[in-house]
Amino acid sequence: MATWMARLRDRLPAGGRLNDEDWAGRHRLLTVLLALCMVFFTVFGVLRGAGAPELLITDGLVLTSLVIATALRNRRIRSVAVALGYVAACGGFVIVCDGLTEAHFTFFILIPALALYRDWAPFGGFLVGTTLHHAGFGVAEADHTFGHDSAQQHPLVWALLHGAAVLCAASFQLVAWRFNEIEEQRAEEHLNESQAQLSVAFDETPVPMAMFATDGRLLRTNAAYRNWLRLPAELPADFTVRNLPLRPMQPDEPRYAQLLTQTREPITMTRQYMRTDTGALIWVQTHATGLYDRDGGLRLIFVHCNDVTAVRDHEAELRYQVRHDSLTGLLSRKAFEQDLTEMLRVATQPVSVIYLDVDRFKSINDGAGHTTGDDVLRALAVRLTHVVPAGSLLARLGGDEFIVALTGPSGGGLRVADDILASLAEPLAVGGYELPVACSIGVTTVTGPSHADDVVLAADTAMYAAKRAGGNRVQVFTDELRVPVQEKIAAEARVRRALAGDPRLTLPLWFQPVVSTVTGRIAGAEALVRMRTPEGEILSPFHFILAAEETGLIVPLGEHVLRSAIDHLLHWQDRLGYVSVNVSPRQLAEPDFVPMVASVLAGLPGFDPSRIVLEITETALLASTVDVSERLTALKQLGVRIALDDFGTGYSSLTWLKSLPADIVKLDRSFVAGLAEDQRKASIIQAVLWLARSLGMSTIAEGVEEAADWEALRVAGCPAVQGYFFSKPLPAAEFDVMLRESFERATFEGVHLRETMGTAVAG
Repeated sequence: MATWMARLRDRLPAGGRLNDEDWAGRHRLLTVLLALCMVFFTVFGVLRGAGAPELLITDGLVLTSLVIATALRNRRIRSVAVALGYVAACGGFVIVCDGLTEAHFTFFILIPALALYRDWAPFGGFLVGTTLHHAGFGVAEADHTFGHDSAQQHPLVWALLHGAAVLCAASFQLVAWRFNEIEEQRAEEHLNESQAQLSVAFDETPVPMAMFATDGRLLRTNAAYRNWLRLPAELPADFTVRNLPLRPMQPDEPRYAQLLTQTREPITMTRQYMRTDTGALIWVQTHATGLYDRDGGLRLIFVHCNDVTAVRDHEAELRYQVRHDSLTGLLSRKAFEQDLTEMLRVATQPVSVIYLDVDRFKSINDGAGHTTGDDVLRALAVRLTHVVPAGSLLARLGGDEFIVALTGPSGGGLRVADDILASLAEPLAVGGYELPVACSIGVTTVTGPSHADDVVLAADTAMYAAKRAGGNRVQVFTDELRVPVQEKIAAEARVRRALAGDPRLTLPLWFQPVVSTVTGRIAGAEALVRMRTPEGEILSPFHFILAAEETGLIVPLGEHVLRSAIDHLLHWQDRLGYVSVNVSPRQLAEPDFVPMVASVLAGLPGFDPSRIVLEITETALLASTVDVSERLTALKQLGVRIALDDFGTGYSSLTWLKSLPADIVKLDRSFVAGLAEDQRKASIIQAVLWLARSLGMSTIAEGVEEAADWEALRVAGCPAVQGYFFSKPLPAAEFDVMLRESFERATFEGVHLRETMGTAVAG
């Protein structure tokens, strides 16, 4: 029985579940309708001629119910009073209608009306009141209450029947009432689940989040937001954004409420604030989303915040690193070029550019080490910062090159350059020492629109002119200084064009013979590159080698010379013993040079690599930044031979001769010219020949132009000679004729050899 009752209870509506706001609205409606019913009843009763007692009693009961329904606070008593008031109104209506059966329908009409309360007290009170009305009036006024004899004879039975009918009519209201409660319970469960999910997503997320009213009141915050701003767990009801410990650095910026009113799209903004609790400046990225009502009005603002101070600081650091030189802290080349372009664009006064290069900086690096060199550059940057006027651009372009740009009257740039040069009269304090430093400085001044590259090139040109003049001076740019630069640019363009074409045609090799003093035959040849222009003109290396060296084009050019020389050597087979090619400082410094030579030789199976001689000048040895001995040893291991060219022109020739793995020493022409008449030269050559033989090296005398010098070298025992006495450099076809004739003759003698050679050249 208890189980059955429990199941029945579970299937009946619980009642009393309306919230206060919804209940108040329904109660107000039913109370107003009850008052209207009293007015209608009074008017209807007067028109029907009802007696005063009936009207007064009914109106009195209804009025009492209205007073209780509006005066008391307990909502259940108020709702029961309304229900009883309707019972009284319906009973009075039946009386005024003289027990008319249709008048009883008013009870059935009011059943769904009172079900609006969704509370057992008023609903049940109405049912009980209806049953008591029928029972009481059925007994007292049977003829007025029931319209048939059976009911008048048995009023209590029919009162119960009427009550049962009313209850049956109310049953569907109970079903609807229960279904509504089930649906509301399900909706409440879904709402609770959604709120729980929201709480997890909102309260537990590590991202600071908050909800604001449109007037700035803080409605809700999560723990991350409170921890970030050090707010208490419970905030006052009137806490607003103005109470937050954040002060915008630009207070005139529009507020989020204003922006979200103008657009319904989410807004992301990054602003800088000062934390009033710590005084720190922070950057905050805020994503704001508006929540709107049905009419499109902004109800509240949901924001989540990211403190991006570290990101902004990192970005600022990266921008600083991009715009500044890491060694000196001055502007970088790229930043200087950008700022100079802008300066030239907006300047209303002349713009001067000062280009500086440290004289003999390589000697500082080689002698004291690169660490000391870096210290020198940093100290020089500090010195320049003190001399250069405020507002000027000061940058390190790279290496030991600095540049300054400033605006001002004509002559201002030259005065600043002179001040810089004068400031360097005092040594730089480097590593506890006073180190003297000199600079070559170029100055140019432009007025009006100019291209930044052209201005820098002009200052650079003037600086090189100062360096060529001995350094430690200032040179002002003039148009005459532009000619060498234009020639260098033209030479570079010629080399690039020649390499882009077929180098065998655009960069042909010429050959100068190396003659044995013992046999008089051509023992080998030196390969010398020439350039054939599109017009067919042949240019000597003087017109392009320097440009190739400075631009790095000497690397592909040198590889072409090596490959082409080997091709010619293979063509001449046994008629030519070897061919030598020159190696520039830039080539020698390339890390890929030795692998390149190895690759070329690897493609020549059966070829004797000793037939290739690589000539290294003493200038190349001095200018090289690599370990020369180690690199030459690696080349020797490939089987090629090394020749020390222009021997005797440097201050350390004997040192190189002792320390380098050379096979051949080539005496410079300055020792050969006039040898027959100069006994001191003869003594020097005798000493070099003896030293070379002692070290297991061979010797070649360059620049032999006179018969007497040839004879003196032959008598001195010099193994081989080279020079115009035998032949100038010849194209491959002409050298082939000379080589054939030399091969056909076994021996030559002084004058006879010269006449034979001359005939071959003339042919």
